[in-house]
Amino acid sequence: MAADATTVYVYGIVPADVEPEPHATGVGDPPGEVSVVRHGEIAALISTLESDRPLGTPEDLTAHAELLDGSATVAPVLPLRFGAVMTDTEAVENELLEANADEFRAALQELEGRAQFVIRGRYVENAILQELLDENAEAARLREEIRDKSEDATRNARIALGELINQAIEAKRAEDTRTVISELEKFEPLVNQREPSHEEDAVHIAVLVELARQAELEETLRQLSEHWDGRVELNLLGPMAAYDFVTKRAPEE
Repeated sequence: MAADATTVYVYGIVPADVEPEPHATGVGDPPGEVSVVRHGEIAALISTLESDRPLGTPEDLTAHAELLDGSATVAPVLPLRFGAVMTDTEAVENELLEANADEFRAALQELEGRAQFVIRGRYVENAILQELLDENAEAARLREEIRDKSEDATRNARIALGELINQAIEAKRAEDTRTVISELEKFEPLVNQREPSHEEDAVHIAVLVELARQAELEETLRQLSEHWDGRVELNLLGPMAAYDFVTKRAPEE
């Protein structure tokens, strides 16, 4: 393959009137300058990439997300999965935009004025453990049984206590996730419950809400954080592109 052969990296689909920020860059080393390919009312955010350059570095992932998330704050964005590469701009227009025009237009209409936020809460270890021991007499008994004794002498009790704690945390997680979702009902969000990524996760959800209500969303979570002070540490990420709701794949080259 020629050293200067290039392909086109596609980040996502946007309305045709979107213009990239001047000198915006994306994946690649050096980073490719971002431009658009248009077809009717829709367009694709793209940059060129050397054909033989492998993808997947942390810098690539960051560039992909930053471009999409930054775009999502000013216009609806239909994100493509990381690594969406096509042969040239003609393929982007014909095989991607034209072939999926109706679907893309409908998806962008659904996303108009909205963006994704991720709400993540993690239990404070000592606080949740004490809460579980206070509520579960068998767990408290097992805790006393193993106190100040060797691991070998209390192996079965430790295993039983670990199982009780894991089951209790799963129940707490389900209950606390329902509480958060209930608090968000006023935003009429789309909600995607994510799998916990840590054994002490209290809540891990993605929501699609109106960007204009971001301050209200932040205040709702601030109040919930105060209610759970010392028990759950809550974090809000976003706004970002709607990865959990509408991420698409590009056609194969």
